Amino acid sequence: MPSSIAALAVIAASVLLTGAATPPAETPTPTPSPTVEKPIDPIRAAEYWLDGARVHDAWKTTRGEGVKIAVIDTGIAQGPPAFRDAVSGGTDVSGTGTEDGRTPVGTIDINHGSWVASLAAARPEADGTGMIGVAPEAELLSISVNFGASAAVPFTEQIANAMRWAVDHGADVINLSFTTNTLDWDGSWDDAFLYAFEHDVVVVVAAGNRGSGTSIVGAPATIPGVLTVGGVNQHGEASVEASTQGITIGISAPSEGLLGISADGRMAEWDGTSGAAPIVAGVAALVRAAHPDLSAGNVINRILKTAIPVEGVDRVPDPLYGYGLIDANAAVTAPVASVDADPAADLEEWIRVFRRAETVPQPTPTIGPVAVDPLPAADPPSEAGSPLLPSAQTLLYGTLPLIMFTVPGILVALGVTAAARRIRSARAQRTPAP
Repeated sequence: MPSSIAALAVIAASVLLTGAATPPAETPTPTPSPTVEKPIDPIRAAEYWLDGARVHDAWKTTRGEGVKIAVIDTGIAQGPPAFRDAVSGGTDVSGTGTEDGRTPVGTIDINHGSWVASLAAARPEADGTGMIGVAPEAELLSISVNFGASAAVPFTEQIANAMRWAVDHGADVINLSFTTNTLDWDGSWDDAFLYAFEHDVVVVVAAGNRGSGTSIVGAPATIPGVLTVGGVNQHGEASVEASTQGITIGISAPSEGLLGISADGRMAEWDGTSGAAPIVAGVAALVRAAHPDLSAGNVINRILKTAIPVEGVDRVPDPLYGYGLIDANAAVTAPVASVDADPAADLEEWIRVFRRAETVPQPTPTIGPVAVDPLPAADPPSEAGSPLLPSAQTLLYGTLPLIMFTVPGILVALGVTAAARRIRSARAQRTPAP
């Protein structure tokens, strides 16, 4: 664990005075109690986003009780105490996990789902120490997905099935901390995501990370209706490595120097919008708990409209920060006018235009068909003859023209030759003898 996480702070203990009343002149001077030094939990101190995103202030109103966050990821581990009372259900859609979705699947990203869940809704230790999630009283649904080639079910089918399962089991917020690195998505996701929106679920998606090769914001962060999360560093500046920027980003949250509880219970430090997304998903859970009558579109609208403006950004949404930096307390408590439409766009309209556009009706003919005279009958075929004997056609178009041009030519040539001979003979007679 970094040395900065192990920093200590001194907290002065409050002094309570009790005792019977005495005459004013004889009132003794109170003896101050000794100063008590209480070390700050290094893990909790490292969760800088709890203060930076004003999560601590939001907890004065709610901690997310009664809200379900579905984590569609590699699975939330059973072992860590932070998840024992947090996970209320789960399933596996990969064909490689366990029925309850609590056995992490995959090889490289086996801890990923637990890290994501801990940022969203981890429970602290019994003494109040240890990592705590943004919505520590919200329930978690663990839906295990296998991102690798070993999955028994195609990836696109896994996500479509996971979305429907989450909705059918009461998810109020769905977190998707992955990207496909492509703008487009499989057609099966149209109905799956539309199913979530039609059932009033807030879908939070990570924008992706340049450090892992994602140069553009890809699906599912490009699907209309989702809340796409970009990443910033500890100073609120757009992250270069741990985030991808683009026009679909709605809100920004910390994505560098994050903490996560691994499947074996150990703490890990990690970066990426995979962590920024569950921070926002936790805030969405706080909003839903504080305003249970709000639609999903109005929950997203509150998060966007109460974002902390970024200095130097004049127009929103901005491709680097979206509407700004996440402010949990303002999203929970600020007065925000309701909206009728989802500010994150309309997937149903997108499907109608780009997937199921109606064919333009063809014009109805107003002029009747034109009558055409039948063609004359074809000439009957000629009788077959011997190829060695001339036919009428060959005599007419071949032999006769050949004779007409050849005979005169021969006669002219003979006349010229005879004339030439006479001329030579006459010259020979006039020549004198030697």
